[in-house]
Order: sequence, then structure tokens, then C-alpha cells
Amino acid sequence: MEKLTITSIQAPNQDWIAAALANYLGEKLGIACEFIADPPWQERERMIDTGYANISWICGLPYVHKIDRADVQIELLVAPVMENARYKGRPVYFSDVIVRSESNFTTFADLRGRRWAYNEPNSHSGYNLTRYMLAQMGEFDGFFGYITEAGSHQIALHLLLEGKIDGTSIDSTVLEIELKNRPEITSHIRKIATWGPSPIPPWVIHKQVPSNLRDRVRRILLRMDSDWKGKAVLADLGIKKFTDVGDANYDPIREMEIKAQQVRLGKK
Repeated sequence: MEKLTITSIQAPNQDWIAAALANYLGEKLGIACEFIADPPWQERERMIDTGYANISWICGLPYVHKIDRADVQIELLVAPVMENARYKGRPVYFSDVIVRSESNFTTFADLRGRRWAYNEPNSHSGYNLTRYMLAQMGEFDGFFGYITEAGSHQIALHLLLEGKIDGTSIDSTVLEIELKNRPEITSHIRKIATWGPSPIPPWVIHKQVPSNLRDRVRRILLRMDSDWKGKAVLADLGIKKFTDVGDANYDPIREMEIKAQQVRLGKK
């Protein structure tokens, strides 16, 4: 192949990570690696399905939906291990439940009947896991008084800061980047629960990419932490290393979705 196309359906504040990895892969492979950044994430996801995007960073929930299809077109590539000590060197992440700092909410249970935003229904951290946790609590029908689909974690955070909602659950890696980029908002939010760990969003590759090239890409990413330039790129991205993962790593998401499907989040 003369060119590889790379995209991400993670939060917009993580696009720069995918772009940096595209540049690194291009240098190592000696072929053009283009990061597709312009379309909204819904269009990027369609590009994954059609193969227009050869390599993608996707949430664990759409990963299991795609890989479990009879006509599966992707395979696992690698998963990131984040640098932050809270991840303990594992390919995992968390969902942080946040409220406004001046509110009197201290536990997730305090949000019964209140206003809640989730990012979008194909998200594990923002939607699937929220419903799973409610199932674990025995809350199956309308725990929240009002719910809204924000469209992204960052928009949900914006709604919270504006006082338009009372709580939301955000991918911990997304929240860490947002607080690093906007430290002024740190004092305006407060974490009242942490859910997880969950299997971290993986990188996948389309099967139309020749198998020898798929293997080369995988080896380059797995060896980044032992390459001086790769190590510098990883450090800048807050990633400790990439690691091999198997499909069974994502079974917890499948199991949580089965229970989550029994739950209706709100009354409207």
C-alpha cells in the first residue's frame, strides 16, 4: 500500500494523540500515513466500517459490536497503557463521575432524580457503564429525573460547568487531558465516584490492509517504548507503552452490556 489512513473516534481532545502516532508510523514505515481529522466522529466510524480508514482508535463498546459481526472487517492491533500511576501499568481506564464543586452531592446515589448527561449511546465510559452501575444498584427504570445526550464528553463537561446538568460520567483519560489543557476549571468540578477499571479503548486495523503490513504496524507500536524517538513521542502523549491484547480482554464490556440493556436511564 502506498498510504495508510488513520482516524480516531475518541474524544476530540485526543485527536492530537492519533495525529502524532500517524506521523511516527509514517516515518517508521516509509509510507504516507494520513490522519483523518475533519469529519465528525460518526462519519469517521463509517470510514472504519468501509475500510476508508485503515487504522483506528475506538471505544471498547463499538469494538465488541464490530468484532462480533459475522462479516467482521477489523482486528485488534494494540492497546495503550497510560502513564498515570492510577492505571498501574495496565491497559485500562476509568469513568469518573463528576459534579459541580459547589453542589451538595457526595455519592452517585445522591443524583437520583437529578439532571444527567451522557456523551453518546455507543460509549462504554459514558453510557454503557452508567447503565451497568444502575443495574448493580437495582435501579432499572428512570433513576435520573432528566437525561440528555451531549454528543461528546467535552460537551457534557461544558453543560455541567454551565449548571445545565447535575452530573456526568467522563472517560478518565479524557478528563485528565481536559484538566491539563484547562486547569482553571479544576476548582469548579468535584469527583464523587470512580467506576472501573475497564478495558481501555483499543487500536484496530482493517483486514484489507495486507497481513505483512498489519504485522509491521503492530511491531512498530509494540516497540515504541524501546525506540528513543518513539519513547519521546509516548512521553509527550502521556502513554507508557503499547501492549498486545486479545479479544477476551474485552469480555467484561460484553458482560456489562448484557446487564446494562435492562436499564432505562431517565424519565425523559
